[in-house]
Amino acid sequence: MTKRDAIFPTGRQALYEINQYSAAIRSGDLLFVSGQVGSREDGSAEPDFEKQVQLAFDNLEAVLKAAGCTFDDIIDVTTFHTDPEAQFSAVMKVKGRIFPEKPYPNWTAVGVNWLAGFDFEIKVIARIPQAA
Repeated sequence: MTKRDAIFPTGRQALYEINQYSAAIRSGDLLFVSGQVGSREDGSAEPDFEKQVQLAFDNLEAVLKAAGCTFDDIIDVTTFHTDPEAQFSAVMKVKGRIFPEKPYPNWTAVGVNWLAGFDFEIKVIARIPQAA
């Protein structure tokens, strides 16, 4: 069995240790990022929904950066929403700031009824850029 090549952003390892998962796994030139939520430094959910979405993207960006990636390297996105219809406009507002122009990454949105106290989660697959 091949050993997993785990990636962790600076300063959040305790969260991953407590919950026993890796922030991301590198496999060849692909990066599989675990679901990121809008957790504040203490691990609690940001109560303002749009800020929670932005914080989830900020946490995602930290994981991408730890692997040498940016949002431009994302090829596939899956998001999870506790109330998709009510939340859609806020998500699209933040998404528009992160991905302002074509070509956009693939995107699948899934409605769920539980996210451990959060209302939004995002997981991605990115291609790790080759060193120059």
